Amino acid sequence: MLALLLGLIAAPAWADELRPAVIELTERSPGEFTLEWKLPVSAGPRGTALPLAEPVLPEGCTMASEPVVRAAPLDLLGSARLRCEGDLSGQGFGLSELLGNADALARFVPLDRPVQTFRLTADSPTAMIAAAPDRWQVARDYFAIGTEHILLGWDHLLFVIALVLLVRRGWAVAGAATAFTLAHSITLVATTLGYTGLPSRPVEALIALSIVFLAVEVIRAIRDPEHITLTRRAPWLVAFAFGLLHGFGFAGALAEIGLPQGEIASALVAFNIGVEAGQLLVIAALVALLAALRRAAPLLETPAIRAATYAIGMTGSFWLVERVIG
Repeated sequence: MLALLLGLIAAPAWADELRPAVIELTERSPGEFTLEWKLPVSAGPRGTALPLAEPVLPEGCTMASEPVVRAAPLDLLGSARLRCEGDLSGQGFGLSELLGNADALARFVPLDRPVQTFRLTADSPTAMIAAAPDRWQVARDYFAIGTEHILLGWDHLLFVIALVLLVRRGWAVAGAATAFTLAHSITLVATTLGYTGLPSRPVEALIALSIVFLAVEVIRAIRDPEHITLTRRAPWLVAFAFGLLHGFGFAGALAEIGLPQGEIASALVAFNIGVEAGQLLVIAALVALLAALRRAAPLLETPAIRAATYAIGMTGSFWLVERVIG
């Protein structure tokens, strides 16, 4: 529980961070390509912005024009025209390096073949262009991206953790988690396919507010166990309502990295399953931790939950203020 508490205190550094680098190689005409990339930047000396990587070209390609690079608030955007000779199958392209746990997406868009999408990692920052795309490659890559998003996107994860701390009982936790899953799946799919959508800034602020709301409910349950609020009577209903909101957040993160044309359905399903896998992993770990604490040191359970809940509430409050006035 102490490790969990320390992790929650450090959470403002992560928030809902999902800004992978993206590099795309598109064939415009036989032998003529456009290379476009988006690279996250980090702070350099005296506040300058430094890119975290540089594009790597296939061996058969050369620059046909000077790269055009411009700075966005948190990214470096670039494009260039390439001239390539012969078949690019078996040649690598991607980024020079990826630091730490960062990942990236690489896309190869030929004229007469399906799009190929690759997930780049620190261990493998370049991808090998295949003669024919692997049908399962997109599913594997977007599953991993979805899992990483829920494990590193702390605002969604803190809501789930607070929900577990409020409910605690096994089947009730499972029901509330299922309602949350169904709800954010609905808005994730609807937003991604263009049927609905909300501006990202109010959505992110309301997600932070949902964390604060659940933290308050946990503290109220500790202070007055006899007073049963609607949240405690029907946690699945509250989880479903807030899950709809969190789905817009997932959709916003997915919009930043994009979906491969021709594989939208498989990528969307794999991303959503990855999110659920990460979420269930954390729920199972937390339920097991609470059960172990209840058996080993029952007198410490309530103080530990109270301390963790205050950490969650303070973190959510910080994000709320930051997203409203920032």
